[in-house]
Amino acid sequence: METEAKLAFKDKESLYGFASSDCFRKFCADTDEHSPVLLENSYLDTPDHVISGRGGMIRVRHYKGSNEDRFEFTVKYGGSVSGAVHQRYEWNVESSSGNFSVSEFKRLVPVEDDSADVLAQALDGIRDDDLKVICSNSFYRTVIRLAYGRSRIEACFDSGIIKSADGIRTDEICELELELTDGFEDDLRNITDLFIAQAGCFPFEDTKYRRTLAMGTGN
Repeated sequence: METEAKLAFKDKESLYGFASSDCFRKFCADTDEHSPVLLENSYLDTPDHVISGRGGMIRVRHYKGSNEDRFEFTVKYGGSVSGAVHQRYEWNVESSSGNFSVSEFKRLVPVEDDSADVLAQALDGIRDDDLKVICSNSFYRTVIRLAYGRSRIEACFDSGIIKSADGIRTDEICELELELTDGFEDDLRNITDLFIAQAGCFPFEDTKYRRTLAMGTGN
């Protein structure tokens, strides 16, 4: 189960200014230099949007950075939102190519016993030939590891643009995602509240996928 908080900033200057602020830096778990990586995301669904209709998502992500060039397949399903905190089932598989296969994903994904049935439900009846790219986006991500309370959290600073198919309409990506990698949800909620109070950002219930899908469908 993925547990993360999403915070929106008014512009890139505010977003990256917070990354260098004392309020943020005092929780950093390491002192390494963190280089941004370009993430190119393509979202797959059937022509009649069966996957999204189930509350699911299939994503092909291409990481392009100075030290990496790789693909990752992700399926997300179900979940809930409470304030800034999002929770949902998530499965990931690394790949050397961008060719998603339902059967291969099921074979390779490290599924725990309590989520195997959920993954089967998310992909039930879906064939490779059914899936097409329905929308896409790209953004730069800088990941910084944090230590807070008894927990470890990844802070992902995301900056990019969502464009409509004709390139006329745009929507800016300017977000901080705080993903709980080890520890307790209360710690995630507490540091999220602290950052909201100090940074002038605000909780964000929408996801990049839903925003990108809305832009692609004109809704």
